[in-house]
Amino acid sequence: MEFVQPIRERKVIERVKKILKSQNVRDYLLFVLGINSGLRVSDLLALKVSDVMDNKGNVKDRISMREKKTGKSKDFPIGKNARKAIQEYMAGIEPKNDLPLFQSKKGNGAITRVQAYRILNEAARTVGIKEKIGTHTLRKTFGYHSYKAGYDLSQIQKLLNHSSPGVTLRYIGITQEQLDEIYMRLDL
Repeated sequence: MEFVQPIRERKVIERVKKILKSQNVRDYLLFVLGINSGLRVSDLLALKVSDVMDNKGNVKDRISMREKKTGKSKDFPIGKNARKAIQEYMAGIEPKNDLPLFQSKKGNGAITRVQAYRILNEAARTVGIKEKIGTHTLRKTFGYHSYKAGYDLSQIQKLLNHSSPGVTLRYIGITQEQLDEIYMRLDL
């Protein structure tokens, strides 16, 4: 597995969203839900329509699931941007509760990890991202921007189910240079 990076600049995130939305609303939802949930791609692709929609056709307030890798329960609210992306996507399909949320165009189940990788890489290259990008980029982008927004590292560690703060810092791509900058800027 290649080491991939988060998308660090918000303007680049917005450009990726714009490209994906213009091509395929499903792919746009994959990106938006991925960067706003911190889920692993295996958990994103395992989502069913019933995980995000209630029986009346409304977007749920929360997603409750069990992570494939850890077996741990995960329960989190659906934010405004993800909610809007879900609504836009659902408006264009016939929602059936037992179907995968990210239905393959062939209609034979969910898109694969390889398809998700290709979707994200093509969009990344289109907007000029040169760093290595993969499906894990979604999760890393969530963690990176949580950290940059000032959320406590131990909380981000818990959200990502990491064993230590050091693992989380390395995972989200915080470099020693960025940590050294704290010393230089604070300089009391």
